[in-house]
Amino acid sequence: MKQWLGMPVVGALLLSACVTINVYFPAAEAKAAAREFVEKVIDDADSTQIKDSSGGGMAMQLRRLDFDISRSDASGFDPWMLLGIGSARAQSAPDISIKTPAIQAIQSRMEARFSSMLRAGFDSGALGFTEDGLISVRDAGKLELRDRVAMNAAVADDNRDRKAVYREVAVANGHPEWEVQIRNVFAKQWVESARSGWWYQSGAGWKQK
Repeated sequence: MKQWLGMPVVGALLLSACVTINVYFPAAEAKAAAREFVEKVIDDADSTQIKDSSGGGMAMQLRRLDFDISRSDASGFDPWMLLGIGSARAQSAPDISIKTPAIQAIQSRMEARFSSMLRAGFDSGALGFTEDGLISVRDAGKLELRDRVAMNAAVADDNRDRKAVYREVAVANGHPEWEVQIRNVFAKQWVESARSGWWYQSGAGWKQK
């Protein structure tokens, strides 16, 4: 009798395990997606393909395939399938998509804005990447007086797009609750992809790459 009474508890624990596995944040895939997006904005599509060779595309797919194979023995039997966990994992293989029309529209605006104005601001030292994934006018004195209004407007527009894309990436991938994590991954990638001489926020101050 006691054994039967314990069955619902065991079942609830197993179900909880499945749910936990299904919603984990795929940090490696998010970093690969952030790199692809950021490099496209800063540079161009051709250089993105070269620089992403170690973190995204086919390499990412092979890592995921290798992980899935390692979970099964030589006969192809996955012991986790007895608990319904293996199949749940396979059905929800993590993959951060940035190819939706909304995300690509934001990316196109940011790319055009960066090439037409923002790059000059970073090259001169007037602009810097902030720790929260945005950009800021860190030294207006580096700008010509006639350019300051336009640069401030471009920074404001870009920050709106940045906030929008972090939200859109999370929503497009079915996990709105990932927005903060997506934003943090992108914030680090902007700094990682920054060119030599550009500025970024670190703690209470600024550092030059």
